[in-house]
Amino acid sequence: MPFTLHGDDVCQLTPPSPLPDPYWVAFSPDVAKLLHIDTDSTGLPSNPEWLQVLAGNQLTVGGIEFSHPISTAYSGHQFGVWAGQLGDGRAILLGDVNGLELQLKGAGKTHYSRMGDGRAVLRSSIREFLCSEAMHGLGIPTSRALSVVGSRQAVRRETMETAAVCSRTAPSFIRIGHFEHFASTQNIARLEELADLMISNFYPECAGAQDRYLGLFKAISARNAKLVAQWQSVGFCHGVLNSDNISALGLTIDYGPFGFLDHFEIDHVCNHSDQGGRYAYHRQPQVMHWNMACLASAMLPLLELDQSSEKSQTLLRSAMEEFPLIYAKEWQHLFRSKLGLQLEKKEDIQLIERLLQALHDSRVDFTNFFRSLSNLSKNSTQLEILQRNEFIDREHIDQWFSDYTKRLQSENLDDQARKKQMNGINPKYILRNHLAQAAIEKAHQNDFSEVATLLKILTNPFDEHESFNDYSKAPPADMQHIAVSCSS
Repeated sequence: MPFTLHGDDVCQLTPPSPLPDPYWVAFSPDVAKLLHIDTDSTGLPSNPEWLQVLAGNQLTVGGIEFSHPISTAYSGHQFGVWAGQLGDGRAILLGDVNGLELQLKGAGKTHYSRMGDGRAVLRSSIREFLCSEAMHGLGIPTSRALSVVGSRQAVRRETMETAAVCSRTAPSFIRIGHFEHFASTQNIARLEELADLMISNFYPECAGAQDRYLGLFKAISARNAKLVAQWQSVGFCHGVLNSDNISALGLTIDYGPFGFLDHFEIDHVCNHSDQGGRYAYHRQPQVMHWNMACLASAMLPLLELDQSSEKSQTLLRSAMEEFPLIYAKEWQHLFRSKLGLQLEKKEDIQLIERLLQALHDSRVDFTNFFRSLSNLSKNSTQLEILQRNEFIDREHIDQWFSDYTKRLQSENLDDQARKKQMNGINPKYILRNHLAQAAIEKAHQNDFSEVATLLKILTNPFDEHESFNDYSKAPPADMQHIAVSCSS
């Protein structure tokens, strides 16, 4: 559903800036199907005019007319500090295609670009394209990426680079920052309009509730609690969990300095601009909860329409307390599943936490370790467990494996059924930084084959893809500390 609020205080008409001599870098046929875009035998759009549209060079294609492209205003907290009005600084919403919003990222200046040029570069566009589709392949709610269109147009970042436009889609790109914007300007009419839009289009279960706005807050909070639990379960670090980067639909959006864990570090920071480690891996649940407090503060005036300020604050505080409970339940379920455990036992939490501490102490590869666990038998002896060799404290991990195999013996699934279940939740492939970097370096040489290969693998990350086994390996030593900034 496209952004349907109108007015200068909400959005600005924003025609894309032309991109000279555009060419295809990447395209997702799967996302094209969602948008009812026909593709040819090469996997590209049958109508060549889509290249010009997704470059920002024209606004009509095959009977579709994007007559009202816009950028929207929002506000937010950045690194825990109120930043005031922000907005779509380099994102332009073209309009609705088959019930989904289609957005161009990097298509030029908008009303909210401030000192920026509104452009994106090739490397950041490739990273967002690949990670959007990788997250979808992992079953994690996310915006989707349709394409990357490149150009030789020069763009200055730390060095001179080339421009690119990433087209992405979602049911809506409304974020917590939109609520904060109207609350900060005390525009309660707009705030109510936005909340009603969310309820009617995305949270209809809240419409009949006695306190519909409280119900909306709880629903948004619950989605984001489950989302961050899913991130933790695959070792995904977002990098910039500012309130303006949090989706009101519980989607993963705004892929900037993200990263998947290679060797496990509980306090890993993927964004080298985050010098204080605010958005470290282990702090993501806490920060997401903090962002829900920002949403609660923004929605307080809506609750006060129906009851006193004191009662409204009490209701929201109580609702806030549900977040850690929902998160913990989802996290426990996911990690039990990663260990092949279907029954719920109290001692499981300690078993999981002991393992994570051991992985951290020995810097064991997170993804490969969990994937390899499916090969264990319930009756494995210590000498048969090859994974023990990855740990420094052998005595400690031997005790853990002893407790784990005993726990497996209390389960009903046999080894083969458990292996199938575990391989359906523990991916073999993730978008490791060194893989993305290799694809980017080839793309700078006009070779986009590696982007296509990664797209093929990452959209089916639980499959074996035996001819691509090297893509599942941990990075070599010289590629383990790739620095990623807010411009990726």
